[in-house]
Amino acid sequence: MNTILYTIIVALAIAFVLGVLLGLFKKIFHVDTDPKVQAVRDALSGANCGGCGLAGCDSFAGAVVKGDAPVNGCVAGGASCATKIAEILGQAGVEVKPQVTVLACKGTNECAKSKGEYHGIQTCKGAQLVMNGTKKCSFGCIGLGDCIKVCPFGALSMGEGGIPVVDYEKCVGCGKCNSACPKHLFKIIDKDTKGAIALCSNHSDNKPQIRKDCSVGCFKCGMCARKCPSQCIDVSSGIPKIDYTKCTACGECVKACPDKVLEIFNLG
Repeated sequence: MNTILYTIIVALAIAFVLGVLLGLFKKIFHVDTDPKVQAVRDALSGANCGGCGLAGCDSFAGAVVKGDAPVNGCVAGGASCATKIAEILGQAGVEVKPQVTVLACKGTNECAKSKGEYHGIQTCKGAQLVMNGTKKCSFGCIGLGDCIKVCPFGALSMGEGGIPVVDYEKCVGCGKCNSACPKHLFKIIDKDTKGAIALCSNHSDNKPQIRKDCSVGCFKCGMCARKCPSQCIDVSSGIPKIDYTKCTACGECVKACPDKVLEIFNLG
């Protein structure tokens, strides 16, 4: 009986001492935090998507209060979030355009020829390391869904053709899909973009090989640029690049493209 009593007394004494020490340590090592940081944190979306370029919402809140990150840096929160943060920091309102990501590849299983069966780790990064992708086009989508797994908004799903499909209603353009993609095939664009966009990332200048490997690959014929009445297409980098300040979304480039690499992007 005495042993049990002594044990209880010793345990309580140790707990008391530890409590006192923890209290002292908390006081000694206490760091004052700016209340604005918590206010900004509360205004964020809480997605922790990393679209701001930082580790998460906590990191972004601290950085934006210090002036190391822009008030409109939370892509998941969008314009309303940026407005709240600007009000907290006493800054003027900031215009934030909603963004989405676009897969710059149309190389479905039907269009892009396969190198053969891949039996390794079923990730795009694994296939990239082992055999430089699963398709003969070394620029093409591998199709094992690394991008889908990291999307915090459920905006990506695997299409019937073996390449990801973007749900533009859910996508916020955070860019996590592009970071996960070993070939970086995703482009982030403003959601209100209206005009042609090239859905190919093959920068090779080997035209015969491009056509052989993928029936929807851009083989650098330049017809899109020549037929564009607004002269807003530059093909010097190997992939058509559109100047949206000039593009009228007339569709002439889409009609001219023999492999239908170009599509008109218009979410209304």
